[in-house]
Amino acid sequence: MTITHHPSDAALVAYGSGSLDEALALVVATHLALCPDCRRKAGAVEAVGGALLDDLPPAAMKEDALDKLLQKLGTVEAKPATPSRPAVDHGWSLPAPMRQYLGPSLSGTAWRFLAPGISRAAVLPRRRGGASAYLLRIKPGKSVAHHGHRGMELTMILGGGYSDELGHFIAGDFVELDGNFYHRPVADPGEDCICLVAASGKTRFTGLLGKLLQPFIRL
Repeated sequence: MTITHHPSDAALVAYGSGSLDEALALVVATHLALCPDCRRKAGAVEAVGGALLDDLPPAAMKEDALDKLLQKLGTVEAKPATPSRPAVDHGWSLPAPMRQYLGPSLSGTAWRFLAPGISRAAVLPRRRGGASAYLLRIKPGKSVAHHGHRGMELTMILGGGYSDELGHFIAGDFVELDGNFYHRPVADPGEDCICLVAASGKTRFTGLLGKLLQPFIRL
């Protein structure tokens, strides 16, 4: 797998500092699981943050703080390990950060029809003031209507690929857009394009057809 599109330094800093919304952080973490170069960069950011914390004066703790912590830990029930199962859909397993939300593969994913050749599956619902995460599945040669978002949009390509105004993206690539950019992704021929997407604002479609479909296509 050759990855050519990566998160910006700003996105990696936001991720490393823990300031990203859970949905946006999931997309970054999924990319890091497949990209050793970005993992090293994110590790460097976390190391700097740790060094800054080491320079802070220690905070006083109550005498019974440790006992209370141990009591809480003792009340946590151990969960049985989830048995792994083969990836039935597309023949590949999901990256580790996604497995806690969807399991090891896409075989049990509930896809919802959006438009001819396009379907969606929920991953994380939008919380007030936050972002939502979902899977987008585009059949070969099909395209998503020209659109933008009112906030940040992060996309990680899991399988297949697509082309838009920014270029060509394949599995492992990371796409980072702000509210000023509009695009029309067109899936590559040969196989479905499956993407993990997180968006912090509602989708804005352009053109008459897109605006007519706006109430029905909830992204």
